[in-house]
Amino acid sequence: MRRGVVLRAGATLAVLAALTPALPRNPAPQPDQRPNIVLILSDDQTLDSFPHDPPVMPYLQGAVQNPSEHWTTFTNAFLSTPLCCPSRATILTGEYSHHTGVRTNYDGANLDESSTIATWLHDSGYRTGLIGKYLNGYPFGHSPYVPVGWDRWLAKVQGNQGSIYYDYVFSDQGFAVPHGDAPQDYSTGVETAAAVDFIRTTSADQPFFLELTPSAPHRPWTPAPQDVGAYAQMPIFEPPSFGEADVSDKPAWVRELPPYTTEQRLALLGIRRRSFESVRGVDRMVSGVIQALRDKGALGNTVVFFLTDNGLSLGEHRWVGKTCPYEECIRTPFAVRDPWVPARTETSLVSNVDLAPTIAALAGVQPGNPVDGVSLLPLLDRTTQGVTPWRTGVFLEYVGDAHIPGWTAIRTADFLYVEYATGERELYDLTGRIGPADPYELTNQAANPDYAQIAKKLASRLALLRAG
Repeated sequence: MRRGVVLRAGATLAVLAALTPALPRNPAPQPDQRPNIVLILSDDQTLDSFPHDPPVMPYLQGAVQNPSEHWTTFTNAFLSTPLCCPSRATILTGEYSHHTGVRTNYDGANLDESSTIATWLHDSGYRTGLIGKYLNGYPFGHSPYVPVGWDRWLAKVQGNQGSIYYDYVFSDQGFAVPHGDAPQDYSTGVETAAAVDFIRTTSADQPFFLELTPSAPHRPWTPAPQDVGAYAQMPIFEPPSFGEADVSDKPAWVRELPPYTTEQRLALLGIRRRSFESVRGVDRMVSGVIQALRDKGALGNTVVFFLTDNGLSLGEHRWVGKTCPYEECIRTPFAVRDPWVPARTETSLVSNVDLAPTIAALAGVQPGNPVDGVSLLPLLDRTTQGVTPWRTGVFLEYVGDAHIPGWTAIRTADFLYVEYATGERELYDLTGRIGPADPYELTNQAANPDYAQIAKKLASRLALLRAG
C-alpha cells in the first residue's frame, strides 16, 4: 500500500451495515498496511565518510548508487544543533533545541517524553522500538526505565568514554543488563542482532517503527575486531581548512586555537582512519537490517532513514569536536530508502528537524506537539518535486560553552552566515556568488563592503528564524 495512507475500513463498513442488513454485523478487522519505518542514527560520523572514494561504507554506498535499490541521497542535509543530545531530542520531536529545552548534553531530562515520534506512532497502532543510544545522561540519575511510547526498549545506560563499545550496560525493558569486553560484546554487533530480532518478531499484521542508534563511530573510535587496520593504508584527504594556516579573520575562539605540529596532524589523520574503521560496523548494521526486512517480506513496505546525530571536525579550522558552525559540524550524510520512489539525488536544503514530521506523515498521524520542521515527502515524490515551495535556508543554533560562545546561523545553498553572542559575525561565500568560491570557509567576508547587502539580508532572515 502507498505510504501515508490510513485505512478507515472499520468506519466505512459500519455505515454500510446500517444500510444493508445482509452484511455481517462484525466484519473481520482489516490488517494495518501502513509502512514500517526504520531510522538508523550513527553517532559523530564525519561528513567525508559517506560517500567516499574508495568507499568507507561499501554496502550502503553501493546500495545508494544502485538504481534498483530506491535510495534518495540528500546532499544538503543539516543538523540544527550539532551536538548529540540536542540533535536526538530534535529528531524525536521535530522541534529546535530552544523549544525542546535540550540545548546541551546535560539537558536530556528536559525532554517532554510524553510527546515524541514514539508516542505518536505507538498510540496509532505501531509497534515501536529503540535499540542503542537514547539521550545523553539516560536514565538521568534514576533507575533504568522505559519512556512512554516504546514497546521494545534496549537503551544504553550513560557510562564513561571507555564504555562506548565494551563494558557497557543496557536497559533491557527497564532491567540493567551489563556487557563485558569479549568480541561478541562489541556494541554495534549486539545492537544489530537485537534489531534483526525486533524485525523478525513483529507481527506481519502490525506496522513497526524502529529507531536504531549505534554509538559508532563516537570516540574513542574503536573498530570491531574484524575491522582493526582495515583502512590503515587508505589515503586521507587533507582539505585546506585542516589546521587552517591563517585564522586572523576568524572569531576569537578560533584565533585562540594553536596551529598543529606535524605529530598532531598525523595523530588526527590516524583518528580519522579509526573513525572510518568504526563506521564499517554501522555499514554491516544497515546491510543486516535490509536483509532482515527482505527475509521477512517487508522490504517493499518499509521506509529506511540513515543519518548521523552531528558532524565532527577532526582538525578543520584547528578544531577537534562538534558544536562549531562550520560544514564539518553542521552537515550530515543522509539517505532515505523509499520503496515507492526511484533512486535519485536531492539537493534541497533539509534538516534533522524535518524527520519527526516526515515519519508522522508516513504513518498517517498528526504530531502531538507543534513542530518546527516540515515533511520531506514532497521531496521524495516525483509528482511534487519542483511544485511544492521549499525553504531556501536552514536555521542552526548552539547555546555555547566554555570553548565556543553561543551562536545562531543560517545556511543557504550559497552562503553561511553566523552571529555569535559576542557580537562577532562570519559570512562565507561557499559557491562564489559574489567573489571567489570558498567551500572550505577560509575567508570571512562579514566585514567586506562587497558583501554588505547580502549580509544585511541574511541577518534579517536569521532574526526571523531565531524568533520563531
